[in-house]
Amino acid sequence: MHERTEPAFDYRVRRSDRARRVRVRVDPAHGVEVVLPRRASEREAAAAIRELRPWIEQRVAELQRTRALVAARGATVPYLGSVLALAPEPGRTRVHRRGETLLVPGGDEDHRPTLERWYRRQARAEIGPRLDAATAAAGTPYSGLTIRGQRTRWASCSATGAMSFNWRLLLAPEPVLDYVVWHEVCHLEVMDHSPRFWRLLAGRCPDYRAHAGWLRRHGATLVL
Repeated sequence: MHERTEPAFDYRVRRSDRARRVRVRVDPAHGVEVVLPRRASEREAAAAIRELRPWIEQRVAELQRTRALVAARGATVPYLGSVLALAPEPGRTRVHRRGETLLVPGGDEDHRPTLERWYRRQARAEIGPRLDAATAAAGTPYSGLTIRGQRTRWASCSATGAMSFNWRLLLAPEPVLDYVVWHEVCHLEVMDHSPRFWRLLAGRCPDYRAHAGWLRRHGATLVL
């Protein structure tokens, strides 16, 4: 991993055996990142930065606005449309919810790792029953449920019916989570995004366009 500095912003270079071409990413967790194929010259990273500079600067500005919105939460976190207050307690090692308050580890340590583990546990508890109900209504069983923290995907459905959902969906309003569940359940019948898929989704989640639009606009803010 190497750091490179351009006049307007910092970026980092990461090599990947799976990469077939140069890719540039901008996200809240990693900032500006250039992914290079293993044998590519590092000059290609600088060339990509120069070529994509206007797009990168736009995305960096959006990222700064996103970070400001997250910082404005203060000592609170969103949970399916609710706002939970964070209450640090020295000596605590696990997060516990008490009403509209989350008791989190106190002291100088970063409580985000333990908070994320709590959200992951809650994601299984929230998504599992929704998925069971939706597949029962659709008459299309699934083969398994996995909770993950993907950087670029909210959910997925494999050809074998294995479902995967991003725990960060619990930071979104409840109807958005319900939309994503229905989106994946429809993939049990139609694996692609053909007109047939969208008609099926519209019949089961009539407001899906509004919820999908919310995710596009606000998805970057769904971080701790």
